[in-house]
Amino acid sequence: MASSRDRQRKLARAKLDRQLARRAAAAKRRRQIQAGVGAFVVLALIGLGSAWALGAFDSKPKPKAAEDTCLWTPQDAGANTNLKDVGTPPTSGLPTAGTRAMTVTTDQGGPITTELDVASAPCAAASISYLAGKSFYDNTKCHEITAEGALRCGDPSGTGIGGPAYSFYDENVPTAPEASPSASPAPDQPPAYPKGTVAMIANPPGANGSQFLIFFKDFNPEKPAYPIIGKVTGGLDVVEKIGALETVDNGSGAKVTPKTDVVIQSLTVGEPDAAPAASPSAG
Repeated sequence: MASSRDRQRKLARAKLDRQLARRAAAAKRRRQIQAGVGAFVVLALIGLGSAWALGAFDSKPKPKAAEDTCLWTPQDAGANTNLKDVGTPPTSGLPTAGTRAMTVTTDQGGPITTELDVASAPCAAASISYLAGKSFYDNTKCHEITAEGALRCGDPSGTGIGGPAYSFYDENVPTAPEASPSASPAPDQPPAYPKGTVAMIANPPGANGSQFLIFFKDFNPEKPAYPIIGKVTGGLDVVEKIGALETVDNGSGAKVTPKTDVVIQSLTVGEPDAAPAASPSAG
């Protein structure tokens, strides 16, 4: 009897040991699975956190910083009292293609309409548009009829050294014409400044502000210096009429001041016109 009970106890003990071993193995597998899932979750959270920090879940992409189109150099209005401080135009986000219509209304007849060449002179177009928005040109005089055949306007002081309290560099200055054997421009070449050209003029050269020229006759210098910014599209007869006015000494020995005042009543600049789209190729 005793030996039979011993065998039963041994069998029961062995069965219990097998059950405990199976339970231990199952528990170990669960721990391994849980550890793997936990590591995956941690890695996933790290990845999501990095993506969030880099803005992957932003509702809108961050805009790139706008690049400057123009540089406006401050001028000392305290040192030159002929300058008028009206702030400065924006430096970026400016139109760089197409054209803008500029209308100059004077007391000498119908309006003079011009087309500013934004593509070739974006900073000049931006500057004139900005100043026009500040009424900078309104009720100012065109103070010279130059010996070169142009009407000079845009200086509220009428001194030739006035303008805004900033300046900008030259744009679109024509290249010097090819010289003939006599060292003069070849006669068959078009003039650097045809009648109707609108150009900037600065004192000193290269420090453009608000002053501009409207040519009422062709001008072809050996070394062009005026940046071309546009052309007259209407009212050229008015410019020619003004160009024919009698002039008097400007106080410095140059007979360039109109004897009759030429007043800009208003100067406005329209919105940019887009550059014409390229026509589709045939096919």
